[in-house]
Amino acid sequence: MQVTHAPGTYADFEALRDQAVALRRAGLSRRQIRDRLHVDNNDILNRLLQGEPAPEWTKRPNAKDDLREKARELRLQGWTYDQIQVELGCSKSSISLWVRDLPKPERRDPTEQAKLAARKRWEHELAVRDEERQRTKVVAASEIGAMTARELFLTGVALYWAEGTKDKPHARRERVAFVNSDPDMIRLFLAWLDLLSVERGRIGYRVMIHESANVEAAERYWADLVRADRSAFGKTTLKRHNPNTVRKNTGDSYRGCLVLTVRQSSELYRRIEGWWGAIATHAQARLR
Repeated sequence: MQVTHAPGTYADFEALRDQAVALRRAGLSRRQIRDRLHVDNNDILNRLLQGEPAPEWTKRPNAKDDLREKARELRLQGWTYDQIQVELGCSKSSISLWVRDLPKPERRDPTEQAKLAARKRWEHELAVRDEERQRTKVVAASEIGAMTARELFLTGVALYWAEGTKDKPHARRERVAFVNSDPDMIRLFLAWLDLLSVERGRIGYRVMIHESANVEAAERYWADLVRADRSAFGKTTLKRHNPNTVRKNTGDSYRGCLVLTVRQSSELYRRIEGWWGAIATHAQARLR
């Protein structure tokens, strides 16, 4: 099937074309056919293979196919060339070529366009602010380092005096009870009680939650958090719905509050009050 020279007559050309077509249909590439038939002239090779499709294995995937499909999708949603260019990072000439058969989007009111642009800028600003916020938190967390037992002790005293129940002259409540909806606050309070050698068996638990919430899921969540059996929990307190209020504490993340009560804790409560009094006195002494 090999030839050593280019065809000189019509008959030679037809014979050569028959060979080229046969090789093409056998799955050879243009380069392989050129080398096999010794045809170095691209024009002649084009004529020999005219009308014969290339085999599938020689077709390289177009790197821009995904971009093209995305551009068409955005165009159908009414995006302009400028918006598609910003979103995909490709040239307007490519976009024009890809979507020229699609209907042009309706021209938006200039006011609406301005609103869309302003919203886009605001979304970008929010993303920047959130990134800065997270960076600040990470740096701040690294500044704490490892806590000593004394630091945990003082933190727990201040935490209790801010969030725990307190004794009043008109209502004697000399017992340790702590209520909070923040799981980290609950964990810290339990770690503080461990530091004070309060046995877990002395701690009672009770959930307080809105009646329209998923009560069973909330009870299960708090029981898992404090690693206690559900039998250690008292009866859940349900808050009745007020039709005149709009609740914001809704959804799967709403689990109400957990109440922790230390039994036989009047002596511990008096010590907490004394500890807090000393901390407050030291703080007052530092004021200028």
